[in-house]
Amino acid sequence: MKKIVAFAGSNSSTSINKQLVEFALTYFKYFEISLLDLNDFEMPMFSVDLEKEQGYPENAYKFRLEMEKADAIICSLAEHNRNYTAVFKNTIDWCSRIDINIFGNKPMLLMSTSPGGYGAGNAMNSGKILLPRCGAEIIEAFSLPSFEQNFSEGKISNEVLKIELEEKISVFKNKLS
Repeated sequence: MKKIVAFAGSNSSTSINKQLVEFALTYFKYFEISLLDLNDFEMPMFSVDLEKEQGYPENAYKFRLEMEKADAIICSLAEHNRNYTAVFKNTIDWCSRIDINIFGNKPMLLMSTSPGGYGAGNAMNSGKILLPRCGAEIIEAFSLPSFEQNFSEGKISNEVLKIELEEKISVFKNKLS
């Protein structure tokens, strides 16, 4: 059975990106699923001085190990100030210092959402640049705009957007077979 490792690039306890990931995972019934929470991988803010003094945090190794166990990855990026979140960047910063190939050249479904009409599109665009450099093979990307208007009761309520995600998931799943 293929294993999907999924996470939201957020440390919010009410993360809308985690909700989007959880919804997307409902389409992967015949896969082993591991849903990660970045709060379980807390690390100090990256600095070269700290790296020299203390080495790499144990949680950087743990996060990388979870990526190694995956056959494929689903990630949904939250956006703060037109970029991905500090917690996501910090995770990538620490993990990439061990080895830049964090994601092991594995297929990734990249998503994003936000309360605004751009659906965290800036974070998505930044992720499309960063993540392949870190070993993610982005197969499909999906951005859900205006989360509160388009997501309700644990699922995408806008039928057009739901179908768009379903089509992208289908392409992603075909890559895994």
